[in-house]
Amino acid sequence: GAVLLLDEVDLASSKVMALQSVLEGKGYFIKKLGEWIKPVAGFTVIATANTKGKGSDDGRFVGTNVLNEAFLDRFPVTMYQNYPSEAIEKKILTKASEAYGIDFKAVEDFIPNLTMWGDIIRKTFEEGGVDDLISTRRLVDIMKSYSIFGNKEKAIKMSIERFDDETRESFLSLYSKIDAEVGMTDEEKEVAEAAREVLESAKSDEDV
Repeated sequence: GAVLLLDEVDLASSKVMALQSVLEGKGYFIKKLGEWIKPVAGFTVIATANTKGKGSDDGRFVGTNVLNEAFLDRFPVTMYQNYPSEAIEKKILTKASEAYGIDFKAVEDFIPNLTMWGDIIRKTFEEGGVDDLISTRRLVDIMKSYSIFGNKEKAIKMSIERFDDETRESFLSLYSKIDAEVGMTDEEKEVAEAAREVLESAKSDEDV
């Protein structure tokens, strides 16, 4: 009565076809044991795939295969999981920052900037403007890098280093337009921080 998860099923070979009778609820004959096993109430098969079983022509998911249509047809329900909304992604990154021991005050502005950045890149990718995108997992990796280096720009650079030069530079340039502090010299950052402290102090006086 358990759940069988076939994670990344489009990496499977044609041998996965052996599950067809199981997916139809008929069970499976184990030759070595001479035993016929049948699924009981509650048994469910869930498969995940980045290519919907169609393989990858663009090379982004190397090693994936085109799965047999008869096999895919045994799954009565198919769901497409898009990337989370910015609001949900903010919650994910907030939880990640807690897990990595980051003071939330240090990333209070960083997190919404990252989610906006990722969302813009994904929309541009869907429109054919770029060849790569930023996943939620990569944003979490940036938080982890930040917990190590304590520097936003370095954390982003370390997490997008695997992209080609043009893509990497365009992604970093986009982020610098969202977060003005990225790309600043240390002296400029000190001036910005001093200005922020003055504004916060003025706001506190007004509240009093």
